Amino acid sequence: MERTVQIDGRPMRLRASALIPRLYRFKFGRDMMADMAKLTRAYKRLADLPQDATEEQKEEAQLEVAELTIFENVAYLMAKHAGEPVPDTPEEWLDGMDGIFSVYEVLPVILELWGYNMQTTAIPKKK
Repeated sequence: MERTVQIDGRPMRLRASALIPRLYRFKFGRDMMADMAKLTRAYKRLADLPQDATEEQKEEAQLEVAELTIFENVAYLMAKHAGEPVPDTPEEWLDGMDGIFSVYEVLPVILELWGYNMQTTAIPKKK
């Protein structure tokens, strides 16, 4: 599945397929399933904040450095997988941006692509 998002003020395609976990493991040496579970939990913390949340609650719900790194790596890999002209490393990709891109706009799309990718099309044999 593929979606287009705004990153650094320009449209960028992100793609997820069955190949993504393997590419992630080869590129970053990490388990994408575990990392995406962490990212999903982090996003849920943000999404569950009440409208009248205090500054302390908002601060506690923010993504930690490790979660931001996972987010950046997954966004980079999904853009590269979609055929976008990205450099060889996420660091070069991020360094080449004029500004920053919104985690809050891109993360829901990444989680949607990941969720769609994780759905099974197999018919269960037992009922």
